Amino acid sequence: MENLEENKRYGDADLAEFKAIILSKLETSREEFNKLQKQLQNPNENGIENTSNQYMTMEDGASTFEKENMNQLAARLKKFINNLEAALVRIENKTYGVCRVSGKLIPKERLKAVPHTTLSMDAKLNQYK
Repeated sequence: MENLEENKRYGDADLAEFKAIILSKLETSREEFNKLQKQLQNPNENGIENTSNQYMTMEDGASTFEKENMNQLAARLKKFINNLEAALVRIENKTYGVCRVSGKLIPKERLKAVPHTTLSMDAKLNQYK
């Protein structure tokens, strides 16, 4: 009976290991997100306002492009943070590591590489068929 239960979910020791991985990634991601937010709020910290007028048009275009890239990166980081936080909820609920399509356990190697995943590789690959 206990063996069957183990096949349905990861044990507490495994969940604790995954939680540590997620918390580490979450801390790093939040720091990066906060840095990006500060850069987006203070665009003139790089000294662009002091450049000569002949380069201003090029600077404006480069500045706009850079800001767009930073906004996209911030949006991706925010989504990643949200996914990591959702993974922590699944750990607390003891449903972490279970494929939402097949109901089978996702291999540890995949969870270590992509700790916020909710799909096994088979389910992920079938998603694109």
